[in-house]
Amino acid sequence: MAVDNAVTITGNSGREPELRFTPSGQAVANFGVAVSRRWQNRQTQEWEEATSWIDVTCWGQLAENVSETVGKGTRVTVTGRLDQRSWENQEGEKRSKVEIVADDVAVSLRWATASVQRNERSEGGGNYGGGGGGNSGGGQQGNQGGGGGRSFGPSGGDGGRQNPPAYSPDEEPF
Repeated sequence: MAVDNAVTITGNSGREPELRFTPSGQAVANFGVAVSRRWQNRQTQEWEEATSWIDVTCWGQLAENVSETVGKGTRVTVTGRLDQRSWENQEGEKRSKVEIVADDVAVSLRWATASVQRNERSEGGGNYGGGGGGNSGGGQQGNQGGGGGRSFGPSGGDGGRQNPPAYSPDEEPF
């Protein structure tokens, strides 16, 4: 039985994305998304609301695009995979968190408008992550190591394999 680790959330960005670069030059952006749900309490007939904060990590060209586009309060839809990270803090306590490693981030047009500005495509156009003719640099990207689809190891390379574009090379994606 195959395990699918795909998630989609829609909510509001709680902070400006923080864009950084790994030592090898790979872009990474982090931001949080507030996902709220609202329901009516059947006993009191009062409306209640709960908000969950989800951390999102974006890599490569997606990270750069998100940092230029998404601001605090922007309504976004994020698709990606769940990932759990663990570390030890300065006091020696073990910490962990679950976050979404994004495959795609889209702004919502439900209560806003947006302008689309296409990035220039590199020669390799079909490579995941965008520019530079492929994925160069370190960091974790895509579905690291497991199952089909895009698989990128810790080195960030894709083993020379190019992923086909989601559209025919003869047609424009927009």
